[in-house]
Amino acid sequence: MDIAVNFRVTGHVQGVAFRAWTRGQAEAAGLRGWVRNETDGSVTGHLEGPEADVEALVTQLFSGPGAARVQDVTHRRVPAEGLEGFEVRR
Repeated sequence: MDIAVNFRVTGHVQGVAFRAWTRGQAEAAGLRGWVRNETDGSVTGHLEGPEADVEALVTQLFSGPGAARVQDVTHRRVPAEGLEGFEVRR
């Protein structure tokens, strides 16, 4: 069953290739969605796909790329946006 979630990652997550890393992880898992930097220093995004794969990526967000220092990850289920592919938004 496909699900959709919105997520927010806080900590030292900008300037460390977090968005590119997230896109790579999502594409490798066949997930759809987007990721972007926020003005408050967090990274937010949207994931759609099979429940197990979405939950696995949410878990991976707690680590992020090597230079990231993740403080917290929050996520909640939302209606699917019907997206195709995965994009880094500005």
